[in-house]
Amino acid sequence: MTQTSSISIIGAGLVGSLLALGLAKKGYRVHVFESRPDLRKNDISAGKSINLALANRGIRALEQQGIFDQVKPLLIEMKGRMVHLTDQQAQFQTYGINEHEVIYSISRGGLNALLLDEAEKLPNVTLNFNHRVTGVDLDNKQLSFKDEQQQNHLFDRVIGTDGANSVLREAIAEHSQTPTQVTIDTLSHGYKELAILPDSNGKHQIEVNALHIWPRQDFMLIALPNLDGSFTLTLFLAKTGETSFEQLTSNEQIMTFFKQQFPDVYPLIDSLARDFNENPTGNLATVRCQQWHYQDIALLLGDAAHAIVPFHGQGMNCGFEDCYDLLNQIPPAGAESNWLEIFSNTQTLRKPNANAIADMALENYIEMRASVAEPTFLRQKEIARQLQSWFPEHFTPRYAMVMFGELPYAQAQRIGETHKALLRKIDDWQQQGNTLTQADGQRFLREFGLMS
Repeated sequence: MTQTSSISIIGAGLVGSLLALGLAKKGYRVHVFESRPDLRKNDISAGKSINLALANRGIRALEQQGIFDQVKPLLIEMKGRMVHLTDQQAQFQTYGINEHEVIYSISRGGLNALLLDEAEKLPNVTLNFNHRVTGVDLDNKQLSFKDEQQQNHLFDRVIGTDGANSVLREAIAEHSQTPTQVTIDTLSHGYKELAILPDSNGKHQIEVNALHIWPRQDFMLIALPNLDGSFTLTLFLAKTGETSFEQLTSNEQIMTFFKQQFPDVYPLIDSLARDFNENPTGNLATVRCQQWHYQDIALLLGDAAHAIVPFHGQGMNCGFEDCYDLLNQIPPAGAESNWLEIFSNTQTLRKPNANAIADMALENYIEMRASVAEPTFLRQKEIARQLQSWFPEHFTPRYAMVMFGELPYAQAQRIGETHKALLRKIDDWQQQGNTLTQADGQRFLREFGLMS
């Protein structure tokens, strides 16, 4: 049992800034080191997505710090998916059957700035920008930097929220006895962001309260609304091959591709060829980490421990949930505490759930780019909706468990596998000419162990 009054954080992104706020409110002296300039004073998107989906798990972490009310003005409610088919018809698919089952579009930079502002208000928080950590000496508890002073920083404990290319993760891996400490699986698909600007009245040009998807089997386009009346478009496409980024090199190829594949939105995209050529093509990868902590000295959270692909809208939410669970274990500053137990418990609690949402995010890419437009998917979605309305205590669709509930991701994943088999069986049964009644639904739920 030891006393700790000071904690250092590497990375002042969304997770790092929220964690700094939470630790400072518990009385700890918090030193945050960020390699980039202060985003509140500089435009430093660095190729990261402009807006994100905020859901229940992230909201719970913001409420834990008492700042969700400040975040609310940054939110745009999305009640479901607007699926744009190849014939230019659009289908709206609500996320759930309950009014609260919505997600929110939020600006990454706007939220990050708010969190930094809130942390900086506290006298025990020091934010150090332009401090790129180049080395972590875990034995001597020392950080070294690439900055003008080339100084070092001694720490009591350090938490890495420094993203998918974490420096602290490398240091922990060097001290690990596990050969497969870190695995990075990069998708063959990349992404590029574009924009739909507001109309002449400053209004959104397509439905604002929806996440728009143009599913095209092997690729897709999505759009999330922004507060200024614009939409951020993201094209997810193979990097190489017949239909890929490498084939879209001339302005003519770019314009023809969008005109053929997305004819309804093509006329609305601002500066399509210019932005397509100038905006970076981002990579998509899943990072899994065997060891999240080193003794009672260092811990990884967020993308540093478990970067995931964005197709379930849970990257930020999962990172915020890391903070929520860790802060629930940490006592006030100055209290006797077992930091090895805290760090170890965090890894035990969070790692299976991080692995589960990583898997589900990859699965959801197939659903978003292909399944949402398929008759089988739509039939099974309707069956799930009916079961949930009849038996809300016994059946909640996996998507709703992940996005709107607090059930651990791993548990939602396990239940979801049972749901897949159940929905397939009911769908096959209905395709034989049967009509599902409430009594039938109860029988099927009992057969699959979902109701006693």
